Amino acid sequence: MHILLSKSTNKILRITNYPRLELIAVILSGILKYILMDHLQMRAFYIAGICIFWAAYILFRYSTNREVLKHWGFTRSNFKRSITFLLPLVVLSITVSLIYGYFNHSLTFTWHILPIICLYPIWGIVQQYLMLGLITNNLISLVKPSINRYILIFLISALFGLVHYTSIFLMIFVFGMEVVFLLAYFKWRNLWAIGIAHGWIGSFLLYFVLMRDLWDELFAWF
Repeated sequence: MHILLSKSTNKILRITNYPRLELIAVILSGILKYILMDHLQMRAFYIAGICIFWAAYILFRYSTNREVLKHWGFTRSNFKRSITFLLPLVVLSITVSLIYGYFNHSLTFTWHILPIICLYPIWGIVQQYLMLGLITNNLISLVKPSINRYILIFLISALFGLVHYTSIFLMIFVFGMEVVFLLAYFKWRNLWAIGIAHGWIGSFLLYFVLMRDLWDELFAWF
């Protein structure tokens, strides 16, 4: 099975250098992640900076091409179908996280979980925009007119797993999660649903399974 670009999308991509520039920018964003987040623990600075930079870029691209949001997946179309497809994974992940927390005495609730649940989906949308909207779409346009879907799913999922290299468990988990996200993206192309699912799954998994308080981590540098 292959992914085929539409004629209009091919035309847009051929007359711009955006795919290569976007891939370079994503790579630099990843490098900064290892420096600022993992090494210097400057999570608040990194996350805020990345969100502002890419939000500004999205607005810039939209100002020059009103179809680019639809191409990336920032659309209301198929939101319900996509979130319905992802809901079993979300419910299963949250349930298992709570059960694990209960039996490992890590099922403790503080007010920190509330801002995490509210804000993490935003970070999830940004991450999936980089992985799906930019890396996936640009690889399709640059490698060849058509590319095997399952090879692409494996490569993108493996790449997302490597980003979480500090935890073997997390690498394996996000690899499987990204496979499901890619299946949903190729079928319905809706980043909102995928980003929200990412945020909810990550909030409970990190808090109750890996026992990481993301709210404290966010301000650890201060």
